[in-house]
Amino acid sequence: MSSQDIPEENLPAEQDTPHGAVKVADEAHPFADPGLPPHEHRIQDIDERAAKRSERTVALLFTVSMLATIGFIASYVTIPVDRSVYIFPIGHISALNFALGMTLGLALFCIGAGAVHWARTLMSDHEIADERHPIEAPPEVKAKVLDDFRQGAKESALGRRKLIRNTMFGALALFPLSGVVLLRDLGPLPGTKLRHTMWSKGKLLVNMNTNEPLRPSDIIVGSLTFAKPEGLEEHDHGFQTEIAKAALMLVRIQPDDIKDKRSLEWSHEGILAYSKICTHVGCPISLYEQQTHHALCPCHQSTFDLADGARVIFGPAGHALPQLRIDVNEDGYLEALGDFDEPVGPAFWERG
Repeated sequence: MSSQDIPEENLPAEQDTPHGAVKVADEAHPFADPGLPPHEHRIQDIDERAAKRSERTVALLFTVSMLATIGFIASYVTIPVDRSVYIFPIGHISALNFALGMTLGLALFCIGAGAVHWARTLMSDHEIADERHPIEAPPEVKAKVLDDFRQGAKESALGRRKLIRNTMFGALALFPLSGVVLLRDLGPLPGTKLRHTMWSKGKLLVNMNTNEPLRPSDIIVGSLTFAKPEGLEEHDHGFQTEIAKAALMLVRIQPDDIKDKRSLEWSHEGILAYSKICTHVGCPISLYEQQTHHALCPCHQSTFDLADGARVIFGPAGHALPQLRIDVNEDGYLEALGDFDEPVGPAFWERG
């Protein structure tokens, strides 16, 4: 029998419940409202002494979080990086890492545990059934939300239980200091290191492939040769750091084809020395087109005109490649007459 066949007077009366639910389900109304179970008061709701104990517990957790944060900062400052500690059954581990992990974890745990204990024992736990509403709330619903928020703020007793409020604010205020302290691990400030390389007056230009000093005759027109400063060896400590700034590319162009006058003055018989490091994100430049004198970075296709001061003619690079002034010493080898005229590689905000 369908609902249309049931006389209207025999249908159960709908209650004022969500979605038109009824107290007793039947074929016409399959969704019954189960209702909410009777509310059971917590001990904190009827005994102020129990509520005070819960308040002190929450405050203790927040206080322990503050102490753990202070311990984190103290451990970071005082424990040497190379000190180890034996932890069974893990074995020997870094004492600094162990202390930082324990204090940071304890600080986070106590903030979370304090918030959970506060909500479970002191905040209102009345369950309220509410109807669903359209996504776009009408004005009366917005007003109801604001009223609910004010009521929730009142029931949280944040203003009345000042011990919880003050210790919570203390824990939340101190904890971010852990992140501020960790900024130290970004390393010391570079100072002027980004502005200088290993190149200096009298340093020979050494072929990266043969590890031999270069003569002008070693650089032929149309070729691209890579060089490094004299005295920089691959087995040296810090080689990667230094070569990332000092890597050099040499190209020989007919002097009449060099457009930039300063580039011509800083060259030797048409041999130009430019930084090999792209000024976009620091990729090594390795492609050269003889007919156009264009050097191409393979990472993001920034293109530089080596015949015109290595200016950018295409791509995301922000400025031209720095040039190294070179000449020939009394033994006939190519040498630098100083460092690059500007910082090599990508731009940084202190540059210029």
